[in-house]
Amino acid sequence: MKKFKIIYTVIVFFVFTSCAIVRPGEIGVKQKLGKLSQKIHTPGSVWFNPFTTKVIKTNIQINDLELSLNLPSKEGLSVTAQISILYRIEQNSVPKVISSIGFGYENIISNVFRSASADVCSKYFAKDMHSGMRAEIENAIKVKMEETLSDQGIIIEAVLMKSIQLPAGLASSIEQKLQAEQDAMRMVFILQQEKLNAERKIIEATGTKDAQKILSEGLTDQIIKIRSIEAFIELSKSPNSKIIITEGKIPFLIDDVK
Repeated sequence: MKKFKIIYTVIVFFVFTSCAIVRPGEIGVKQKLGKLSQKIHTPGSVWFNPFTTKVIKTNIQINDLELSLNLPSKEGLSVTAQISILYRIEQNSVPKVISSIGFGYENIISNVFRSASADVCSKYFAKDMHSGMRAEIENAIKVKMEETLSDQGIIIEAVLMKSIQLPAGLASSIEQKLQAEQDAMRMVFILQQEKLNAERKIIEATGTKDAQKILSEGLTDQIIKIRSIEAFIELSKSPNSKIIITEGKIPFLIDDVK
């Protein structure tokens, strides 16, 4: 009975030590007697001989490598930046990465970034890193890094410049420039409004002038006579006494008689 328990314990131990679990987001690679297999194992259980073989598991999810360093600019200034490098290991390249780089690939990525960022940022002015050209700089650094790392099985998903700290004097100059640009834009808006108001007044004056011209051209002698007669008729209907002096043709109201 005791012998059976020993055998059972050995079997259980052998079963538990000869099975590796590859979790989601990982890739397993067997290493037998120091030789790395080129076959990859996706998430699930992997059976192996624990006396000769082990399973090396590698994370293939997107990882975030954060760096803080000084970037050189075109004018020779030093710009402090907080950088996030989003990267992952290409699934089918895991054996290659393990054999050629090992698990210290974050140091490799960091060094490649420093070289690529120095090459790219030296072509831009410091103010460009703080403006709308930041995305262009990030993409240029990413492309530069891919030239070195993609063949090694490391995929750069994105390079993100999270914060940029310009030299104090330059930052103040940029703020003053932006303020001046905003003031200029506000003045242009005011001038446009004044111009529109002036044009509106011209249009109104022109319309009034045209209306008066049309009215004066339409008041012929015949129309004036007719209007005078109509006024005379309306006055004649009034119960009040009135004195009307005319030249015999057109009546003119002089005064009311109470």
